[in-house]
Amino acid sequence: MSLSRSLRWRIEALGARAVFGLFAMLPVDWASALGGLLARVVGPRLRVSEIARTNLRRAFPDMPASRVEAVVGEVWDNLGRVAGEFPHIHWLIRNRVEAVNLHHLHEMRDDGRPGIFISAHFGNWELGGAMACRENLPITLVYRAANNPGVETLYRRGRGAAAEGGQIPKGSPGARQAIEVLCRGGHLAMLVDQKMNDGIPVPFFGRDAMTAPAMARFALKYRCPVVPAKIERLKGAHFRMTFYPPIPLPDSGDAHRDTLEVMTRVNALIEEWVRACPGQWLWLHKRWPD
Repeated sequence: MSLSRSLRWRIEALGARAVFGLFAMLPVDWASALGGLLARVVGPRLRVSEIARTNLRRAFPDMPASRVEAVVGEVWDNLGRVAGEFPHIHWLIRNRVEAVNLHHLHEMRDDGRPGIFISAHFGNWELGGAMACRENLPITLVYRAANNPGVETLYRRGRGAAAEGGQIPKGSPGARQAIEVLCRGGHLAMLVDQKMNDGIPVPFFGRDAMTAPAMARFALKYRCPVVPAKIERLKGAHFRMTFYPPIPLPDSGDAHRDTLEVMTRVNALIEEWVRACPGQWLWLHKRWPD
């Protein structure tokens, strides 16, 4: 590692600790509002926001330019609020989350089989693991590790209590660990809406998006339920978490065909959520090929 990168990462990690420390000291509503304000002021001016604008124009070709800008502001507001709320996740789960169709989560918890709990970068996605913990469902989080080791440590500590089964970074070693969890009858939690360059093309907003197939392959191999949850921001630091029936698992004998069918259903469900509230989804990554 170069000296300049090491120094930059140390500065970033110190800054992240200071910001999260401030958010932890503030009441949750203040932390959420401050995070949203800071991100809303700075974020739309950053280069990465051009990715969001391009994505929105392609997904919603009839959306007026003024509405595109408004949604970009909403995306940053939501992201800043997620950061501000991060130290308060467990308080929020106990006090600010309305749960709908919670029986789907309970059925997965009590059926004696391994299972997979999925969601997307929508609303406050960090609340999913805490909800499973609240409902006595030990889960193992599968997540994308931060590039900065210091920031990675901060994230892992913050999520620790919500991941009783542990945390697994994505990648080949992580896939083996995930399989071990399922073989033991455990449960995984996964965010399944990010681009994977060597994934499979699956329709999303009318265009093929390179989609990670691992979740579908796990579910098909172990015939375990896949329960989706939409974590929707209602107003400020108030949320509704809606659980859906398990995704149907085909069994045609053609593994590729069955994997594609499962991920097509998943992408269609996430698209439904995003169309209803586009400002709550993270449009800032390159979900589609250029």
